[in-house]
Amino acid sequence: MNAFFKIVICGVAIGSGYRAVAQRPQQPTNQSQAKQILLPNGWSLSPVGRSVPLGDLPLNMQVSPSRKLLAVTNNGQSKQTVQLIDPVNEKLLDEKVIAKSWYGLKFSQDNKTLFASGGNDNVILAYGIKNNKFSTTDTLRLGLAWPKDKIGPTGIDIDNARQRLYVVTKEDNTLYVLDLKTKSILHKTDLGHEAYACLLSPDKKTAYITLWGGDKVAVYDTQTNKITGEITTESHPNELIQTKNGKYLFVANANDNSVSVIDTKARKVMETISAALYPTQLTGSTTNALALSSDEKTLYMANADNNCLAVFNVSVPGKSSSQGFIPTGWYPTNVKTLGKKILVANGKGFSSLANPAGPQPVKVSDNSGSHTGVTGKQEVQYIGGLFKGTLSFIDRPDAAKLKIYAKQVYANTPFTKEMENKARGEVGNPVPTRVGDKSPIKYVFYVIKENRTYDQVLGDMKEGNGDPNLCIFPEKVTPNHHALAREFVLLDNFYVDAEVSADGHNWSMAAYATDYTEKTWPTSYGGRGGTYDYEGSRKIAYPKKGYIWDYCQRAGINYRSYGEFSGDGKATLKSLEGHISKKSPGFNMDIKDIERVRIWKQDFDSLLAQNAVPQFSTIRLGNDHTSGQKKGKFTPIAAVADNDLALGQLVEHLSKSSIWAQTAIFVLEDDAQNGPDHIDAHRSPAFIISPYTKRNAVNHTMYSTSGILRTMELILGLPPMSQYDAAALPLFDCFTAQPTLTPYQVKAAQVDLEERNVAQNKSSERSEKFNFTKEDAAPDLDLNEVVWKSVKGEDSVMPAPRRSGFVKLEQKKDDDDEDDD
Repeated sequence: MNAFFKIVICGVAIGSGYRAVAQRPQQPTNQSQAKQILLPNGWSLSPVGRSVPLGDLPLNMQVSPSRKLLAVTNNGQSKQTVQLIDPVNEKLLDEKVIAKSWYGLKFSQDNKTLFASGGNDNVILAYGIKNNKFSTTDTLRLGLAWPKDKIGPTGIDIDNARQRLYVVTKEDNTLYVLDLKTKSILHKTDLGHEAYACLLSPDKKTAYITLWGGDKVAVYDTQTNKITGEITTESHPNELIQTKNGKYLFVANANDNSVSVIDTKARKVMETISAALYPTQLTGSTTNALALSSDEKTLYMANADNNCLAVFNVSVPGKSSSQGFIPTGWYPTNVKTLGKKILVANGKGFSSLANPAGPQPVKVSDNSGSHTGVTGKQEVQYIGGLFKGTLSFIDRPDAAKLKIYAKQVYANTPFTKEMENKARGEVGNPVPTRVGDKSPIKYVFYVIKENRTYDQVLGDMKEGNGDPNLCIFPEKVTPNHHALAREFVLLDNFYVDAEVSADGHNWSMAAYATDYTEKTWPTSYGGRGGTYDYEGSRKIAYPKKGYIWDYCQRAGINYRSYGEFSGDGKATLKSLEGHISKKSPGFNMDIKDIERVRIWKQDFDSLLAQNAVPQFSTIRLGNDHTSGQKKGKFTPIAAVADNDLALGQLVEHLSKSSIWAQTAIFVLEDDAQNGPDHIDAHRSPAFIISPYTKRNAVNHTMYSTSGILRTMELILGLPPMSQYDAAALPLFDCFTAQPTLTPYQVKAAQVDLEERNVAQNKSSERSEKFNFTKEDAAPDLDLNEVVWKSVKGEDSVMPAPRRSGFVKLEQKKDDDDEDDD
């Protein structure tokens, strides 16, 4: 039964959520719960219960057999740790820094040892526990550390009686069986797909393994050490739990917003539970963690992207029924129960944050007169590790309380079922409100740039809400960006949905990043090994129904890509084969963006002459990424100015073409990771350029990456790809029904585009070690610092940031109706 129907019976009011007003993301003053916190993606949080802070991206929690300890593994981009928590008194007992970790976590039966995955070090770490503190550490090795061996241990379980440790992996897709006495590998079994979790049956005779990349659960006989079968689930099965009698298995399916209920004796799915808020096939709930109540009558399902728990009555096998929803923090990754408590690990905490002390070499004097970072203690506010996790303790709600909680969840959620077919808008606008309705715009050009915040580029524009102190690429460097913002529409309240390029190119092309993408990019971005597998190179990263090009293909819309998910004559997606410009280069900082535009012009002119210009084109202009201060490479100023001129040339060429009257150009950064912003770390430049764009306008409405995708989809006649673009506000308020055909005149570069890095200093020495052959292969914090120093001087001191408060200008009428837990 879909959860939606139960809520309707309960009479819960369902609102559309966010409105076209100048809202901005909100931030609680001390990361504590607030009535409602607006996120930069337009969704809101109202976490209930009590909380304690966790580390960076908690992925797993385990309750000890004694029920007196709770262990948490934090697997984010910054410092990684394992933590011991007293779940009864709700306080942190101990914390241990771990060099590399990822998901796997399990207590021994005697509560004296905690086993944790050592990530790309390809080890399992055994932490001794004494007097509620970590003591000794032992190591069980699966292979050599990355990159010599590519193993990647994930889920683990233990047969204490036989002293066997079962470990599954996501890089070599293998089950390892280890002898805990000798620390030796007894058996290795190929699983064929990336694995997530491993769970032994109560009698320890069977191991159930979720094949994360294979949409199946593998059944392993621990007596014969063989795979004896596979059970097909839905897409991206991850965490799984079992009833105490071993009869039933529950498997969370992230890409299908669902849970598969498996009869273990028959080895088949007897029921599929939809955990989504509405009866929708759109991805976007991301069901990824499960817990049963102590009496096993209630199932709690963590919906990471809906920021809630779905609650189901599962007392009658095969006849589950929805009980409601519980609001959590941002991106819940794990849930456990302990007596009458529900424990939730919120992967990104309780709010988004500004990062005015962001990736820059911030130096201030302490009382002794020496120079230290920020305050001497505070970490750099890099978006990749900015949002620290939290642990919520929620008292099990009764039916009446659950109705209140469900109402809060719906109030936090801008998505409704009706939005799949009808978007917000206005009659006569060039952006239709219904999929399939006509638009005067026939050709859509989608330009993807790399990694800049609003303040870095447009912070000097007095027309918008910028901080000029944080602007390092002002109008002299980016005259075309500034001119396009002035002559068309300035958007100073636009936010990317992603944190970094790994998830950014997925959000930019699918309005979604899978649980695989969201949970694995911090490993490589933290310098802990792993490959950049997020632009078509690895199938597990694909959204279930693909990217926007797949939707075009199914809809019969012609399309073409110039460097996005392609390059040097090769496409990384099957749907892009035959739909790329073979001369367009991929990610390469040695090739100027003006050269990319020159290649695009030739291709465009040839297609125009044949009346064959595709309706949808994606164009990658990524040199604003820069090569830092690496000697011999273009300086950051030259690289960004090149990117600026290239964008101006592309717009001018289109505006002087015969199809200009039917054209719209959408420009955004895939993410905003490479700089600070005084409003929010997700705020970024975006541009809407068309004869139908309102000219000389300033628009303060809150928009997102998914909103731009929704706008393009409506123009092209495409359905939404996820709950995020379905819910997002289209940018119709940037358009007018009366076109202005005046062409754009490119603005000449005002700096030397040929300038190369020649200085020999600490920044150039650091830059020599950076890898610029792939997106974000260079360490972001270091790269951002050398870019700042290149612009401001090697010994520069960042000025004190200007602070802004967040004001939600319009409250929902239900806001004051109920109190939080």
